[in-house]
Amino acid sequence: MKGILFPSTYYIAYHFTLTSYDVSTQTGAKSPRTRHPFSEVRNGLDSVLLRKERLGMEERAAQQPNLPECFIPFTEELPPAERPARFTFPFQYQPHPWALYAAQALQQKLDSATWQHNFDVEKAVGDYGKMFGVLVVEHASGQLGYLAAFSGKVAGQNHHPGFVPPVFDVLEETGFFRKEEKQLNLLNERIWVLEHKLLGTSLEQTLKDAQLNAQTAIQALQKKHKEAKALRDAKRSEAPLTPQVEQQLQHESARDHFEMKDLKRTWKAHIETLEAQLRVQKEPIEQLKQERRQRSAELQQQLFEQFRFLNYRGEESSLATIFSEQGGIQPPAGAGECAAPKLLQYAYLHQLQPLCLAEFWWGQSPVGEIRLHRHYYPACRGKCAPILGHMLQGLECDPNPQQQSLLPTDALEIVFENNDLLVINKPAGLLSVPGKETADSVQLRIRGQFPEALLVHRLDQHTSGLLLIGKNLDSYRVLQRQFLEHRIQKRYIARLEGIPAALAGTIDLPLRVDLDDRPRQMVCPTHGKAARTHWKLFKAEEQTALVHFFPVTGRTHQLRVHAAHPQGLGIPILGDSLYGTAADRLHLHAGYLLFYDPATGAEIRVESKAPFEP
Repeated sequence: MKGILFPSTYYIAYHFTLTSYDVSTQTGAKSPRTRHPFSEVRNGLDSVLLRKERLGMEERAAQQPNLPECFIPFTEELPPAERPARFTFPFQYQPHPWALYAAQALQQKLDSATWQHNFDVEKAVGDYGKMFGVLVVEHASGQLGYLAAFSGKVAGQNHHPGFVPPVFDVLEETGFFRKEEKQLNLLNERIWVLEHKLLGTSLEQTLKDAQLNAQTAIQALQKKHKEAKALRDAKRSEAPLTPQVEQQLQHESARDHFEMKDLKRTWKAHIETLEAQLRVQKEPIEQLKQERRQRSAELQQQLFEQFRFLNYRGEESSLATIFSEQGGIQPPAGAGECAAPKLLQYAYLHQLQPLCLAEFWWGQSPVGEIRLHRHYYPACRGKCAPILGHMLQGLECDPNPQQQSLLPTDALEIVFENNDLLVINKPAGLLSVPGKETADSVQLRIRGQFPEALLVHRLDQHTSGLLLIGKNLDSYRVLQRQFLEHRIQKRYIARLEGIPAALAGTIDLPLRVDLDDRPRQMVCPTHGKAARTHWKLFKAEEQTALVHFFPVTGRTHQLRVHAAHPQGLGIPILGDSLYGTAADRLHLHAGYLLFYDPATGAEIRVESKAPFEP
């Protein structure tokens, strides 16, 4: 396929490949914390409004026949801002003013739209929120406008007026997916019928009863034999036995042994007979399940091949190929259905020049995650990173902030030091240990001064404050043991976006990584690791508050999630671009450490004032 040609002279296409996006935070535009009302949700789609929307799009197309159907031209003057010099780096960005303008226009439509899908923005947590995206583009005529998209489906549908279509429509009634889905549903029905017929028979219950009766009989005989053995032992201890009596006792012992073997053999044979009979009855069910597994796998692979994505140069690649080039991994569920890939695909297909991108959350946050209504977010990594890595090839993009260190390379501030350890004051933005894309870190810098130094613990990249380091392996092991035994005391100070209702408390919310969007963490009672944080209000300000956090455990992003999640404080830390709103920095600082000298056992206390403290 030939490369896609765009009229704009602002862009010189060159090879730009994105392969790894393991970043710690993303930035988004600051927006107010107040809740925004959503129009009343109705049971069905308003067909009149849909027809009006469709007629409006047809009128625009009639007036400007060269404009693609989903292209929404800007009809008013854009906010004063320089034209984007490069396309948005989708995994960490501040939305461009033009993208914000387009997003706000879309949000106004969503405020007044009538959907069958219930976003229920009045509630903090639920299952109905969606990620929406806007892509500011330029038409060949020079007309500027934007495209709109939603991730996944809305109201059970892939197509809605004013939004770009999916890359591949799995809901197309005449398509292969729907046809095969019907066959799989028939298989499910047959399996369900056979399984319920089997439940109605007595054989399965007979087997369960037999297994229970066997266990009961064996335990009873074991008890009987144990009592008999105790009597024999008592006789042997009372007085010397005649050979005849000793022979009789040995005979009883052997009899008990063979009696137990016979009992176990009898029950085993009986149970195996019942199991064989049951396998015969279950064989048709297992055959159907095997057929279902095979057909499902084949359908999934066929589906992966149907999702085909263009890049800026006009090259096409399937979802299966894109993910196989990332180490042979299988595409996760929903891959290719996110807003950003849909927007870029439509732009490439219709010769529209991509200028800038923004994605925002609309409605309830998924249970366990932290998504704020109207807040802007980067593209996810698990589903979108490989796809966008292909789609952005040839398009000049903003640099990855993770690969650009703006921190001074001066020696780290040492707050405390003796022969065995030191405590440094880590600046916000510096990694504790080298990352996939950034080598600069506390570990790298400190080993320039102390070659054998080992970090006893870590701080998140954007958290500043005290970090304990052992100068040698022996002191490191002693200090690490103090951490494991919870002898070390830590205190953090944070500025929250609001003021907590209580003065103090304890938060217990288990955490695990979001597999589709690393390094974001989520609350998960089923698979999460225990995480506990004590907190206390330090100072209430006019609209914000300073709080002290006392973590009992040390999970990744623990304090940030415990602050932001509705089941925690429900108030994000100021400047938290992952779980709240971006600002000048993350207002979280490790300000106090209490530990014990590895050599003498003497108590050591170290304090550091946060840069954002008044």
